[in-house]
Amino acid sequence: MEITKFEDLQINENIKKAVAEMGFEEPSPIQAKSIPVILEGRDVIGQAQTGTGKTAAFSIPILEMVDSSDKSLQAIVLCPTRELAIQVSQEIRKLAKYMHGIKALPIYGGQPIERQIKALKGGVQIIIGTPGRTIDHIKRRTLKTENVKMVVLDEADEMLDMGFREDIETILENVPDERQTTFFSATMPKAILELTKKYQNNPEHIKVVRKELTVENIKQYYIETRSSNKIEVLSRLIDVYNPKLSVVFCNTKKGADELVGELQGRGYFADALHGDLKQVQRDIVMDKFRNGTIDILVATDVAARGIDVDDVECVFNFDLPQDEEYYVHRIGRTGRAGREGISFSFVYGRDIRKMKDIERYTKSKLIKHPIPTVGDVEEKKVGAFFSEVKRVVEEGKLSKQIQWIENFCEEEETEYSVIDIAAALLKLAMGEEEKEEIIEEKPKKSRKRGKTDETGAREGMVRLFINVGRKQRVQAKDILGAISGEAGISGKTIGTIDVYDKFTFVEVPKKKAKLVIEKMKNKKIKGNKLNIERANKKNKK
Repeated sequence: MEITKFEDLQINENIKKAVAEMGFEEPSPIQAKSIPVILEGRDVIGQAQTGTGKTAAFSIPILEMVDSSDKSLQAIVLCPTRELAIQVSQEIRKLAKYMHGIKALPIYGGQPIERQIKALKGGVQIIIGTPGRTIDHIKRRTLKTENVKMVVLDEADEMLDMGFREDIETILENVPDERQTTFFSATMPKAILELTKKYQNNPEHIKVVRKELTVENIKQYYIETRSSNKIEVLSRLIDVYNPKLSVVFCNTKKGADELVGELQGRGYFADALHGDLKQVQRDIVMDKFRNGTIDILVATDVAARGIDVDDVECVFNFDLPQDEEYYVHRIGRTGRAGREGISFSFVYGRDIRKMKDIERYTKSKLIKHPIPTVGDVEEKKVGAFFSEVKRVVEEGKLSKQIQWIENFCEEEETEYSVIDIAAALLKLAMGEEEKEEIIEEKPKKSRKRGKTDETGAREGMVRLFINVGRKQRVQAKDILGAISGEAGISGKTIGTIDVYDKFTFVEVPKKKAKLVIEKMKNKKIKGNKLNIERANKKNKK
């Protein structure tokens, strides 16, 4: 029987009380379909995305099953990442708020194992763990599995993608055969089906129908642009829409790192989140994103699991995902808690067909969005500037500044109008005018270096020599970010960067060369003290 209200469930009244306090009035589709089946004691394969309420779908049956008078381990929930394990643990604790004697503990790598051992000795009925750390405890016998009645694999497809299959099988073989086993997964690859045949008993496959995956409060756009123009288009969209927080999705870890370097070089506060980062690094990046130290998070699909930040206003599919279900998961990072969100997908060539598949899958239409012009960007910046001017004027306390302006006009003995002075101040505040780059989707021509001087620098540029290179683990993006950050010049004005084993050449505008040398002198990149000077014939490579 499919439930329509939580009150209809035959469960502990204390769980119902907690559910009501959490603000849930009716179950989500995956909850309505799976909770009654799990409560019957049957094995289940639940196919649902993150954000569809699947955590409560398995947590409520776990809490109903657990015997609070028995302090032994009775349920295991496996998660692919530390973030998701913590998130699931918090949800279980909220649902168990009015149930006495039930303890749930997240166990994961990156936290001292001694602390977890101490907690387990106190008696824990539910553990939520990553596969590696769970096996560590089983081998140490600090996790005794003989009384386990239920095992849940959350984000099963992601755990397999991350190489945890052997660990999962080891854990399942170390728990009683009579247990109840539930898999939750966004996709159903062959490897998942193999595991279900081996470790589940006649499972019921429950899948949220496609129309329920559509996120209606998100405006979905697509922009037709070549790969070579994506960064410029992304920059313009960020400048025009100015989202409080945004997530940019790439298909590869390398692509995410490269994009972060480009964005930082252009002066944006961005950082990457992907599987190559150590847990401590992941935590630091997420903390910076939550508190607004960075406002652009560049992520891969696996790393994005567990991201739960309400203020994400915009999602960019820098690379279109291979799987339609990942698209729904991605754009679901915005439009949360009833807010409206925006998503942009960059497509070109073969991507158009893939986009059509996404539209059919989500039963929604992606609207074509024009590429913002430099004029659009400038108009937005000027509008924001004048809003700030208006705020300052309304606050008052400008007597000192008015006196300075009056003194300037009197001392110069010229007939500058107030409009002339205001326009000059605006120009200084807004920086140099950007030249419109026509972004056309034409065949890409080979780029010629053009006329260069004796050091190899192009006209209007100066070539600088820097005493660090590949052997110091320095990349072009490090040089770009350092010069842009220290000298305060736009990354777009920096020319060719040639990184060699022990040194680097970089082109900067001739009029900015002196500033760059002064600002970069004695600074450090990756712990290496810099020596920077104009290149000459002798050190020309």
